Amino acid sequence: MANAWKREKPSPLRSPRTLVSILLPISFLLFLFLFLFYPISKSSPNRARETLFVSPSGIRPFDCRACPQASPVFANLVEGVKHPFLYSLADFGALPEKPHKNIARMLKGKPFRRPDISATVQEFLEGKDKDGGVVVDVGANVGMATFAAAAMGFRVVAFEPVFENLQRICDGVFLNRAGDRVTVYAAAASDRIGNITFHKLVGRLDNSAISATGAKLAFKSNEEIAVEVATVPLDEVIPDTERVLLIKIDVQGWEYHVLRGASKLLSRRKGEAPYLIYEEDGRLLQASNTTADEIRKFLGSMGYHHCTRHGTDAHCMKD
Repeated sequence: MANAWKREKPSPLRSPRTLVSILLPISFLLFLFLFLFYPISKSSPNRARETLFVSPSGIRPFDCRACPQASPVFANLVEGVKHPFLYSLADFGALPEKPHKNIARMLKGKPFRRPDISATVQEFLEGKDKDGGVVVDVGANVGMATFAAAAMGFRVVAFEPVFENLQRICDGVFLNRAGDRVTVYAAAASDRIGNITFHKLVGRLDNSAISATGAKLAFKSNEEIAVEVATVPLDEVIPDTERVLLIKIDVQGWEYHVLRGASKLLSRRKGEAPYLIYEEDGRLLQASNTTADEIRKFLGSMGYHHCTRHGTDAHCMKD
């Protein structure tokens, strides 16, 4: 029985060296195929949809991946809304000597006071098809309206000219895994393409405004810094083929110019025209040389005859 077992010579295809020489090229080709053709996950927080809107004016979306990280970062949860979301609270105060009241509340473990605009946006969008159109947030600040909508699965186009606020919005994009739903423009929406002097209010970035008087109206002692920012009409950014469900505008008195720059959007027929929520503060409007009556007259010419007041905001729709 000495010859009952004999060691077989390995076949050429089963030789380890041969297998490696075959598998390596196959693995490389498979990796190359996946790299080039496999779609990036829509839930990836690091890949913003930069091509969601390509402006004919040449203004491209703000690139959060290239944005320097804000510091300090305060991440907290907006509660009291049906669809909670995380936010990065702008340092409106001067840490650590005088933190803003909302930062102080958070450090004490108290819940964040739900912003009215977050609840309003979610109430309006509730029950609507998230694939049926976009939400436009003009004067996005740190994103309380933007992320309220994004948390429900809606796509949002946000406009914000203050760099520090843009950093906080970028924080929110990553915190909420909303890179596939939020497109940000580092610009002030207006009625013309160009540049304008913008007045940034130190310690109260949410009160910054195009009008120097409007910026300091409520905080006269705060330092104001003039900076140049880009301006762009909404009509130059939002394609004619894109349905817009809601336009929210909070720009410290510059609302009339934003609306004029959205004439094409507003002239869409009933059922396709966007719902409007805009701040209608008489003092801020006067600081920008406009009035509430002037806005209402313009909206009437666009077919918006039904407007109601909600605090200092106006809600308008075509009827």
